[in-house]
Amino acid sequence: QVQLVESGGGLVQAGGSLRLSCAASGRTISYYAMGWFRQAPGKEREFVAAIGWSTFYADSVKGRFTISRDNAKNTVYLQMNSLKPEDTALYYCAAEKSFRPKTTSYEYDYWGQGTQVTVSQ
Repeated sequence: QVQLVESGGGLVQAGGSLRLSCAASGRTISYYAMGWFRQAPGKEREFVAAIGWSTFYADSVKGRFTISRDNAKNTVYLQMNSLKPEDTALYYCAAEKSFRPKTTSYEYDYWGQGTQVTVSQ
């Protein structure tokens, strides 16, 4: 079993930055596919970024967000720059036991509880 705990969310003004962290325990996630998803109120959960043998980004965040991993810390990060009000959502970290990066939520086996990101005008 893999336990995931997200942190780093908060309230930020438009144009600002946040770095989300996803700390894993229970297993070493060095060769796991890791993903970030988000869900805004009244909307479905959507893909944000994924990392495995390569990285993938949703078009809406490409060029603004960067996903990375620190294997020594068993942690994955999401650096978010140039934030917009439409980035406001609950952000979830997910993991799956294969290195192929995945962009759909049903392919992930493990999920964190989420961290709230709110971007004001």
